[in-house]
Amino acid sequence: MNALARCAAGLLLSTICLPFAASAADPQPTTEFTLNNGLKVVVREDHRAPVVVSQVWYKVGSSYETPGQTGLSHALEHMMFKGSSKAGPGEASLILRDLGAEENAFTSDDYTAYYQVLARDRLAVAFELEADRMATLRLPPEEFAREIEVIKEERRLRTDDKPNAKAYERFKAIAYPASGYHTPTIGWMADLERMKVEELRHWYESWYVPNNATLVVVGDVKPDEVKALAERFFGPVPRRDVPPSKKPLELAEPGLRQITVHVATQMPSLMYGFNVPSLATATDPQSVNALRLISALLDGGYSARIPTRLERGEELVTGAASDYDAYTRGDSLFTVSATPNQQKKKTLADAEAGIWRLLDELKTKPPAKEELERVRAQVIAGLVYERDSITSQASTIGELETVGLSWKLIDEELAGLQSVTPEDIQKAARTYFTRERLAVAHVLPEEKAQ
Repeated sequence: MNALARCAAGLLLSTICLPFAASAADPQPTTEFTLNNGLKVVVREDHRAPVVVSQVWYKVGSSYETPGQTGLSHALEHMMFKGSSKAGPGEASLILRDLGAEENAFTSDDYTAYYQVLARDRLAVAFELEADRMATLRLPPEEFAREIEVIKEERRLRTDDKPNAKAYERFKAIAYPASGYHTPTIGWMADLERMKVEELRHWYESWYVPNNATLVVVGDVKPDEVKALAERFFGPVPRRDVPPSKKPLELAEPGLRQITVHVATQMPSLMYGFNVPSLATATDPQSVNALRLISALLDGGYSARIPTRLERGEELVTGAASDYDAYTRGDSLFTVSATPNQQKKKTLADAEAGIWRLLDELKTKPPAKEELERVRAQVIAGLVYERDSITSQASTIGELETVGLSWKLIDEELAGLQSVTPEDIQKAARTYFTRERLAVAHVLPEEKAQ
């Protein structure tokens, strides 16, 4: 039986095949260098197809914003498509489209990024257009006047008119009492309504400089050719000092916080959030990997503890999930959400009691080795197969670099996950799953408010 067949057979028995997973994640040739103006460049070779993805990541997002000026990072992302010295509004997108390229951008708490996916022999075009808007963005006032209305409508459609999104925004605002992560990425509507194009100009000049950016290129390229193109197009962009920025650190034990939100929903639901460190802020990296595996123990597919016990076993909930993002610039949040099973007359209190039973069990009883190995294999396999995509590889590298970690973790994190023991799981649960670290949101139908 070959290695692939052995692994397939093992998975059917809920066992693991780590040697296969590890070999699938063997590091690809990756090179990093920094231009004289401070632009960091990471090149990862993947020669399976004559395609390349180019991404520019800026170290700025909503966690950098101050009260009264929320939404600047996201609004500037929109305006980056509205013209520079070499292209008028929308013209760069038309050029790339005519070349068969895919392009877009995204903003988060910690970063703003722009990307193109295109044939390897068209990489110079992407570099030229991206470098031009890094250096000479126009920001026409008439374009801003139109685009801010688009952004306000986006906020209405994606948040204000979506009950779950609206509730989560309110929940996040209390879950992060001390850090900028309580700011919604799109901004509060009151700030959008009074935003001025001059504020965007200041934001652009403050943060959009080569020494505050990372250029990531993954695909059918060689480091020398990427370096030559980067020096040609990005090299002339002058470096400038950027404002000081500090990691968004949270209170370790803010105390129990609770909010009740009434939205246009038919069923009540529950959100739990525990303040926890990320890999960038943890004094014990092993606890971070333990939290990643705890999330999968609770909500890692059909055989995980939440669906097995709370959904099918006790029939307390009709749906539940856990989530933890280890790769944030500042302290993170471990979340659990659930919807009580109203057909069985279950309440929010019943759902909360069930969640605490699972969390407390993690504190008092380490998971069995077999269960941990199954979950570990599942998490590692997900990472390996996800990174089969050049876009996913580039996004992981860019995110790691931009939140203050190293791209090298893309090749090293599997070893960290493999080293987590049942005792590490128990220690992390005891440390972090306390009411002093907990924020709770009860999401209720609107009619209950009257």
